[in-house]
Amino acid sequence: MSKPPVAQKRPAPFTRHGVTVVDDYAWLKDAKWQEVLRDPSVLQPDIRAYLEAENAYTEELLGPTAELQKTLVAEMRGRIKEDDSGVPMPDGPYAYAWKYRQGGQHEQIGRQPRDGGEFHTILDGDALAKESEYFKFGGTRHSPDHKLMAWTADVRGSEYFTIKVRDWATGRDLPDEVQRASGGVVWGSDASFFLYVEKDDNHRPLKVFRHRLGTTQSDDVLVYEEKDSGWFTTIGESASGRFCVIGGGDHDTSEQRLLDLSDPDATPRLVAPREKGVRYSVDDRGDELFILTNEGGAIDFRIATAPLATPDRPHWRELIPHRPGVYVLNLQLYANHLVRLERANALPSIVIRDLRTAEEHKIAFDEAAYSLDAIGGYEFDTTTTRFAYSSMTTPTEVYDYDMETRQRTLRKRQQIPSGHDPAAYVTTRLFAKAQDGAEVPVSILHRRDLVKDGKAPLLLYGYGSYGMSMPASFAANRLSLVDRGFVYAIAHIRGGAEKGWNWYLDGKREKKTNTFDDFAAAGRALIDSKYTSAKRIVGHGGSAGGMLMGAVANRAGELFAGIVAEVPFVDVLNTMLDETLPLTPPEWPEWGNPITDRAAFEYILSYSPYDQVAAKDYPKILAMGGLTDPRVTYWEPAKWIARLRATMTSGGPVLLRTNMGAGHGGSSGRFNRLDEVAIAYAFALWAVGLA
Repeated sequence: MSKPPVAQKRPAPFTRHGVTVVDDYAWLKDAKWQEVLRDPSVLQPDIRAYLEAENAYTEELLGPTAELQKTLVAEMRGRIKEDDSGVPMPDGPYAYAWKYRQGGQHEQIGRQPRDGGEFHTILDGDALAKESEYFKFGGTRHSPDHKLMAWTADVRGSEYFTIKVRDWATGRDLPDEVQRASGGVVWGSDASFFLYVEKDDNHRPLKVFRHRLGTTQSDDVLVYEEKDSGWFTTIGESASGRFCVIGGGDHDTSEQRLLDLSDPDATPRLVAPREKGVRYSVDDRGDELFILTNEGGAIDFRIATAPLATPDRPHWRELIPHRPGVYVLNLQLYANHLVRLERANALPSIVIRDLRTAEEHKIAFDEAAYSLDAIGGYEFDTTTTRFAYSSMTTPTEVYDYDMETRQRTLRKRQQIPSGHDPAAYVTTRLFAKAQDGAEVPVSILHRRDLVKDGKAPLLLYGYGSYGMSMPASFAANRLSLVDRGFVYAIAHIRGGAEKGWNWYLDGKREKKTNTFDDFAAAGRALIDSKYTSAKRIVGHGGSAGGMLMGAVANRAGELFAGIVAEVPFVDVLNTMLDETLPLTPPEWPEWGNPITDRAAFEYILSYSPYDQVAAKDYPKILAMGGLTDPRVTYWEPAKWIARLRATMTSGGPVLLRTNMGAGHGGSSGRFNRLDEVAIAYAFALWAVGLA
């Protein structure tokens, strides 16, 4: 067996707020990282050599699991309906959809007549993917007259998208092409122009441009520019199709503008000026706006209305009042109905409101833990909405729902070609008591024949940041672990919003360590409930969930046999001190600004996984990164593993795998991605002695 790579120590000390920090591995960050995102071949040779040596070591150490990985891939692929297709979504004379061909990696996108008929493919993802090593659709949007299809793709994994426009009649792209976009397109009403958001050199979406068909990108007109580099800009079409909604914000504050899509020369109109700590989103129904907001102390959000003519805050009128503990996630607006997705105590429901009578009714399910998503549709003047339901045992079901008759029609049930018997599995919940008394929901999946004797291995998944909730939804890949005796558990920890927006606020900034303590509490509760035992748990998280993995490895490593950290945000302090990085200014409201705030500096330093690596025992660790990742840059996991290996006194081994041709989402293609899942699962099985 080869010895693990040893990264050179090149001490790079810096002092901030009177505190000196020494970073021995700062050299792993390429000085020209922006260029690397656009062209990975320019990576400095010594950095490339180190990453490739780490990849070789990981491949060697996990070599004995090679056959297991192949078996896992075959199992997971066997659960995928290879010629799968989406439920067509009607819009005027057509219904738009996606499908896969047998053996295909990427979607075919097209349409068919509204009432059924032959499917016409306009974009063949498999054919397009042959033109580059990496390929991922960013989004598609047909023009209002149904003659054109705007489509976007990322060919590096760096999330710089190229926009092209395809003609339905000829099947060919127009000469129009836009580079370095963020992925979304909104068409003008007459289809003579579209709007898009451009990303700058630091990968920040700050400018909205109007592109007229038949011109070049250099001719595009700047419609809106966000001056605050800590705010990111998005665009979307309003429910009625009348406006482009230009949204901006960070993690605390937001602001919206409306741009009339019927006017090729329109300028954006502000709805309500930004006010620190106030978040809102807006949609339209004729001359009335509907506003989802936390304004007025509505921690879990409320819904207000306002006249289009006078949309600012003094004219907001209460429609759905704030109810503490009932978090309103989003709303969908139709000509006569309002659909809102709510969550209380980690369980979602959909509420339908008749806007003519104010009568409401609810769609909910009775499983112990489940996922519910309001999908909506293209059409505004309709009585039909669409939603998707699943649980950890129940594959996804897509329903069309008539908001007038309250009849639901099953449009699709996820097929598992290799077979799946939901009755062979159990999904349940428990509540773990955190050290401060908070009750942390934990969703659990296991085989019905599991014996609760504390001996089962368990994979514990967590995220816990940005108010993002981890749904208790169906994921066929997990069955490869569960069928081998694993219990699969999701810890709905603070920092997410499973129990309302306060659940998020209690896990951010100066309360961030609650997130880590909740995850450890979930592990201990699972041990106490005889699902597993210490050193039989494998922790799993990605991105900010990878930061969670790094923190619990430092703080509660004795619970874990292994840790899988995908694209892990572990170098928190250095990243938050570098305002040139794509996500740093927008992230300051989430973590604090250590550049200007001494207290934030000291608090981040106290938990930052990279900075808190200690001379102690660590579980086995697998860190997985992507070279062109603009969100969690490749050097974060690289530096972390280097410091772990140089500092830890026992335990491990610790492994680094960098995908040299992909970014934050890993490999492109639905089957290629399975290779990375198989590596993570094989590592988990290996960590508990089942490989």
